Amino acid sequence: MSDLPPTCREVRLAARPDGLPGPEHFTLVRTPLPVPGAGQVLVRNRFFRVSASLRMMISEGAEQVEGVPFPALRPGDPLAEEAVGEVVSAPAGSGLHPGDLVSHHLGWREYAVLAPAACTRLDQALPDPVAHLGHGWTAYAALTRGVELRPGDTVFVSAGGSAIGSMAGQIARLLGAGRVIGSTGSRSKAERLVGELGYDAAVVRDADQPLAEQLAAAAPDGIDVFLDNVGGEQLRAAVGAARQGARFVLVGALSGQLAAHGAGRTAPVELDSFPLLLKKITMRGYSADDNPEARAEWTERFGGWLRSGGISFPHVRISGLDQAPNALLDVIAGRHLGTVVVEL
Repeated sequence: MSDLPPTCREVRLAARPDGLPGPEHFTLVRTPLPVPGAGQVLVRNRFFRVSASLRMMISEGAEQVEGVPFPALRPGDPLAEEAVGEVVSAPAGSGLHPGDLVSHHLGWREYAVLAPAACTRLDQALPDPVAHLGHGWTAYAALTRGVELRPGDTVFVSAGGSAIGSMAGQIARLLGAGRVIGSTGSRSKAERLVGELGYDAAVVRDADQPLAEQLAAAAPDGIDVFLDNVGGEQLRAAVGAARQGARFVLVGALSGQLAAHGAGRTAPVELDSFPLLLKKITMRGYSADDNPEARAEWTERFGGWLRSGGISFPHVRISGLDQAPNALLDVIAGRHLGTVVVEL
């Protein structure tokens, strides 16, 4: 380890935002290289994911919401997200060795010290290690466990160009969906959903035509499955378009998480309960963590689909830790399609 640098860099929270974050809420800090203690692993990070859900961790009052699966961050704390890195040193008997690639949850820094149990050793199941940072796992678990998609189903995915949505449409098709519709925030993204990701149609929020009317035109026979990343108006439109016995699986609430005001932890929506009753709609909040056994299944199928060309991994690579805060602001603003990854 004598050739390691004496210092390294990490991005810290400078101040909690009241509303959407800006550059002033983050700071890039140089700090002494972390020294692993007894039984700890030192990892040099190579890539980490940038997710809009980080807003829930950094905003005022983050620790006051029960059940959120992200730790609240305070000013001075390093930011955190899923990362892929190379083991520099590991304790004997840990099953890890220098040079191994591992995933963990201490991104936003160049080096991380962790317990071996906090690292997942990566094999060759995926042709590109960056693909381990994708959100397809969430979409796959939601469609196979959360609602159990059936052949021929018409599927609506809100935020179809997001990290989850850009995978969900493709996965739905591979699982036998008959028609797949996505929503997005611009006509240019709508064209990419259809042209690049295999969606049959896309609806655009904040367009001249109300979203409910666009969805009715895109799914004239109604929808069977709704994978919801957004909530709000899109959830209400899905209720209107639902067929008898439709199944909804809610995996996100971006309408609240990315709202211009507030802390991003409420996503109010007014629904008419009569359609829920008359159509016998089932609605389930879901986390892929509910079915951890599906992770290995997803990785195996994902690798096979990637190698055969049956699926793509839409993502954007941003170079340099100093660009990470701006990458987060771009993700929150919806400027990218798919997963955003910072390469170190």
